[in-house]
Amino acid sequence: MIGNWNPTAVRTLRSLRGTSAPMTYTLIAVCCLIFLVGPASGFNPSYGTGDALAAAQRAYFRRWGVVPADLFDGPVREVLTPATALFIHGSWVHLLGNMLFLFVFGAMTEERMGRAEFTLFYIGCGYLALLGYAAANATSQQSLVGASGAISAVLGAFLYLFPNARVTSLLPFLFFLPLRFPAWVVLPFWAALQWLALNQATDGPGVAYLAHLVGFGLGLGYAWARYGRGTKVKAAPAPAPEGENQP
Repeated sequence: MIGNWNPTAVRTLRSLRGTSAPMTYTLIAVCCLIFLVGPASGFNPSYGTGDALAAAQRAYFRRWGVVPADLFDGPVREVLTPATALFIHGSWVHLLGNMLFLFVFGAMTEERMGRAEFTLFYIGCGYLALLGYAAANATSQQSLVGASGAISAVLGAFLYLFPNARVTSLLPFLFFLPLRFPAWVVLPFWAALQWLALNQATDGPGVAYLAHLVGFGLGLGYAWARYGRGTKVKAAPAPAPEGENQP
C-alpha cells in the first residue's frame, strides 16, 4: 500500500507546485485532513460514540481552540491557540462553508500577493482576528475555533484588489437564483450582514461575528497599505460560484 501511495503523493505535490495558488489549496487540504481525523467529523472511532464522543469534542476544542479567559489568564502555551484554532472546525457545515469561501477568494488573492506573503497574511490576520474577539470577550469560557477570521481577511483584501471581479451569489430572498455581482457589491453586503448579526447576537454559543469583522477590516487595511491606490488589478471573470454560507 505504501508503494502505491508514494507515487500518488509525489504527483499531488508536483501538481500543487504547478498551480498559481498552491498555498490556498494546501490550507484547504490541511483543514480538511485535520477535521477528518478529529472528533468533530465522527469518522475516527477512537473517540467513541454518544456521550464519550461529545466529551471528546469539548476537550478537543478546549485544547486547540481559543478560550478567552484562559488566553489572558492561563498558561503561556495559550498564546498559540489563536493560530491552532484556525485549522479546527466544529462541524461539516462549518468546514465546508469556510473552505468554499477560501477556494473562491483565496486563489486570486494569493496570485496577487505571492505564496509567502499570502501565507503570512492569512495566519497573521487570522490570529489577530481571533485575538480581537477574545479581547472583547475576555471572561468567556467558550471555545472558539475556525478559519473564519483569516478567510474574512482574504475577503477584505480581495475587495480592495479586485473590486470589479464578478462573483456568483445565491441569495435566499431571491429564491436562491444564481446572480452575478461585482465584488464591491457582494463583499460590503456580506460585511453589513455580519455587523447586523453581531448587534443582534445574544450571549452563549454561536457565530463569532466580531472575528469576521475584525478579519475583514484587517485584510482590507493591509491591502490598502501594502498595495496603494494605483495597484488594483483588473478583474477576470468570477473565479468560482459562491454561496450564502458565512465563514
